[in-house]
Amino acid sequence: MADFSPLICDWYRLNKRDLPWRDTDNPYFIWLSEIILQQTRVEQGMNYYLKFIRNYPSIVDLANATEQEVLNDWQGLGYYSRARNLHFTAKYVCEHFDGVFPKSYEEILNLKGIGTYTAAAVSSFAFSLPHAVLDGNVFRVLSRFFDISTAIDSSEGKKDFNTLAQDLLPINNASEHNQAIMEFGAMFCKPVNPDCLNCVLNSSCLAFKNQSVQNRPVKVGKIKVKKRFFHYFIVFDGENIILSKRTNKDIWQHLFEFPMIETDSEISLAEINEFSENNYNQTCGIDFIEKKHVLSHQHIFATFSIINVSALDQEMCNDKQQIVKINALTDFPLPRLIDRFLELNWNNIRK
Repeated sequence: MADFSPLICDWYRLNKRDLPWRDTDNPYFIWLSEIILQQTRVEQGMNYYLKFIRNYPSIVDLANATEQEVLNDWQGLGYYSRARNLHFTAKYVCEHFDGVFPKSYEEILNLKGIGTYTAAAVSSFAFSLPHAVLDGNVFRVLSRFFDISTAIDSSEGKKDFNTLAQDLLPINNASEHNQAIMEFGAMFCKPVNPDCLNCVLNSSCLAFKNQSVQNRPVKVGKIKVKKRFFHYFIVFDGENIILSKRTNKDIWQHLFEFPMIETDSEISLAEINEFSENNYNQTCGIDFIEKKHVLSHQHIFATFSIINVSALDQEMCNDKQQIVKINALTDFPLPRLIDRFLELNWNNIRK
């Protein structure tokens, strides 16, 4: 156990990736990177991080931006509540901490959108405070090294792993240790087919010794996936188009989409045309093949119909909808499902 941190830190110094948020102790940049990388691969998050520090070089700049600007810059990254919380917290820090990111673990943990992992990461990376990080990579490394059969998603497991991670943390080298164990899990001790024969920890790894590597970590919870059926209506007159803002506490809150109806099962053509006739006085034009969009707890099955009218009128819109110029679509934050659909089909739609 005493050799764990020195070995993994030695590995880290030789093998760590060159990532821009590792070249700074600026807590704003570190916090920004941690929020972006939640549920996101480094390769995907990198460009978003660079865009955000370019567009909002300080937490004050982020606070002064509009929510729509922030959501627009976040577009395509998913889990948009992260962006809304990011913006809220930036404004909160400016109002309550004079624009200076708080330095204590407890104050960081109290910020909106920050849990125990992010608070530990920011406080250790920016301020060298001795708080152990515990993310999926760390759970995997520890469960294998110590061959722990306790489920990581159980109350007992969370408590035990937190105690173990904290016990392993060298007080005077918290930042490097935390970075090292996370990087080791991401790059070497991978979920599938880890290279155990060449692992620097294999002489002490109990799961390697007991041939239980592929069975660690243990999880008991299963995510229940909900199916949802969306049918979108692309209503435009050649120059203008109708957009609808999602305001309910649901996926894609405060993002824009086309007018749509949601059903509990696949929608029939008769239902589609009934809605179209009642709202736009005509049946639909082109019906597109259903698109499946996978979220962590939901599968969205979406279809799209075209309604080309002679002239759009505000009477066609409800209180959540508005008529916008087609060439201004990029000014509005759209869910990835909508954005991807337009990328693939917009040229054909306008013909």
